[in-house]
Amino acid sequence: MSFSNYSTPPSSPQPGDDPGRQPRKVLEEVLYEVKRVIVGQDAMLERLLVALLTGGHVLLEGVPGLAKTLTVRTLADVMGGSFQRIQFTPDLVPADLVGTRIYRPDTGRFDTELGPVFGNFLLADEINRAPAKVQSALLEVMQEHQVTIGTESFPVPHPFLVLATQNPIESEGTYPLPEAQIDRFLFKVLVDYPTLGEEASVVGRSLRPVEQVGVRLSMPELERFQRAVREIFVDREVVAHAVQLVDGTRHPERYGLDSLSHLIQYGASPRGAIGMVQAGQALALLRGRRHVLIEDIRDLAPDVLRHRLVLSYDALSDDVSADDILSRLLAAVGGSVQQSGVPADQSDYDAA
Repeated sequence: MSFSNYSTPPSSPQPGDDPGRQPRKVLEEVLYEVKRVIVGQDAMLERLLVALLTGGHVLLEGVPGLAKTLTVRTLADVMGGSFQRIQFTPDLVPADLVGTRIYRPDTGRFDTELGPVFGNFLLADEINRAPAKVQSALLEVMQEHQVTIGTESFPVPHPFLVLATQNPIESEGTYPLPEAQIDRFLFKVLVDYPTLGEEASVVGRSLRPVEQVGVRLSMPELERFQRAVREIFVDREVVAHAVQLVDGTRHPERYGLDSLSHLIQYGASPRGAIGMVQAGQALALLRGRRHVLIEDIRDLAPDVLRHRLVLSYDALSDDVSADDILSRLLAAVGGSVQQSGVPADQSDYDAA
């Protein structure tokens, strides 16, 4: 899908007027509305929409000033969902996120005060500035979509999406995310600088009043699209290709990449293959198809896998990044499925 053709607004009914609206048309309207405020960042916008349709979470990494926070806030406004922002700092405690129990002297009871995680869109800004115990407080809400305070559990609103940002250029006063938490993110998206033309547009827009966006997609409609994603057909060869890519991060020598074995300490978990296939279903819907292509899996592979690789000291000392390894793996595996990696049982994929 190209995002460069939104110079005129698509004509369509407002959210809720037509329950039969096609997902691709509605999502084009969402993109147009967001791009009234955001210049460029097409790849980030596509991944955010895929994450929304999949129900996954996104980790955005980029230097300050690249509109990460503004993008998330604008997307929440266009979706009509509730937006919460938490600025992570070293003195934050878990109760600041999920809530706590407060004693009321007038009633002699403990009342539960829910924290800011209770919203459709949660922006965890500079998540690596908070200590591990605070980062771990997000684990339950990201995975189970609920928060436990005392003996009670409280579900968060649905749909629920965590978008976390981190600054890659500062190391003082930061706490690297533990692998158990970073694996919960569907994508790790690297946000790059805009082009010269895009930056000129950003400066030009800063001289005018901020555009006011309208709601183009309601939360019930988004839930309908999420159900439609699960009906997108996935062929067994597509599943096999995703599994081979993940297997290549654990056993690169099987794919003729013996030189990578000493660079990878731990490969991607099964969440990597699951994430690629499920995100592939959402990407297919976004691009107007009812089936997933191997190309969809390959397009998504770097964003799904880069944060799931634990690199060895040799890789770090040689300045080899996860993207360097994944680019060599994608070239070695190629766009076709090796026969030895195709599962023998078709029945597991018929439902997909």
